[in-house]
Amino acid sequence: MSRVRGPRRPRRRERRLLAAVFASALSLTASGCVVVHGEREVLPAATRTQAAAALTQFTAAYNKADRAYDSSLDAGRVTGALAAIDAARLKAGHANHPAGNPAHTPLELTDAKFTIPKKAGWPRWFLADARGNKGGDVRWLLVFTRSGPAGPWQVAFLTLVAPGDVPGFAKDADGWARAVPADSAVPAVAPRDLSASYATYLHSGGGAFAPGPHTTGWRALRTKDARRPGLATQYIDQPLTDGDYAPLALRTADGGALVFFATHHYEKQTAAAGAAVPTPNQDVQALTTGEVKQSLTMEFVSNEVVLDPVQGAGRRVSVLGRIQGLTGAQGE
Repeated sequence: MSRVRGPRRPRRRERRLLAAVFASALSLTASGCVVVHGEREVLPAATRTQAAAALTQFTAAYNKADRAYDSSLDAGRVTGALAAIDAARLKAGHANHPAGNPAHTPLELTDAKFTIPKKAGWPRWFLADARGNKGGDVRWLLVFTRSGPAGPWQVAFLTLVAPGDVPGFAKDADGWARAVPADSAVPAVAPRDLSASYATYLHSGGGAFAPGPHTTGWRALRTKDARRPGLATQYIDQPLTDGDYAPLALRTADGGALVFFATHHYEKQTAAAGAAVPTPNQDVQALTTGEVKQSLTMEFVSNEVVLDPVQGAGRRVSVLGRIQGLTGAQGE
């Protein structure tokens, strides 16, 4: 009669091997260094085919939302600064034209060029540079971001710049671009500090930014509008850097950086005794809470794109483009 044997006990060498494997796994888990799905591997943020598809999907969703004045139709394709600006625009449009946009003209983006950086982890992102049929002779710069492998590509920053202002980018032999870390000390201003630096500059000036319509020109316009007969205007500028508003930067061919970032602004108009605040337009009224008696405070989100040169004496940041949108207002 045969004898039934129990499970074979591991031999000494096998036991040592198993113990080593378990110890290694525990060590990796405890240190937080477990690599899952290649998140630590440096990879292109997207293929060029994926980037082109993302641009097509964004444009289709944007046009549907603009036609219907319905922010739910492109909510999955926008985030960050553009989402805040776009949602408020569509809300005001719907309030004034519930049946939809009577002036809708489909946005067309052609001659698209994609600058795709290689990086590890998430979020991943890339830049689309295209010719639009709106805004005149300008290039549309759209920064697409993706928070994870299952999430959609969404546009966080949208700016318009002159065709000649788009810089060349540093690329490797395969044509992939280089992302600039937010805390990089190479540019004149670290990308993570640009939002706060710009807010400070708008309030008190300084030498960090080069002259231009979005720097010296904007400050001069504010000074002119600050004091008018019967009306005083105050300005507050704040950095906007958290979450999907975080700055994103690409290394340029000359070693500097092209940086996209956002800022937050308030403009308060206060009428003198016996005077009145000018009647705001329909879009402002649609986003205003409270009754405008003696003052109106308007809230804006702005997104900027700048050339941030390599540090050096006299080198200043140049603001290439800025899009700002009203996101709310309060009457008092």
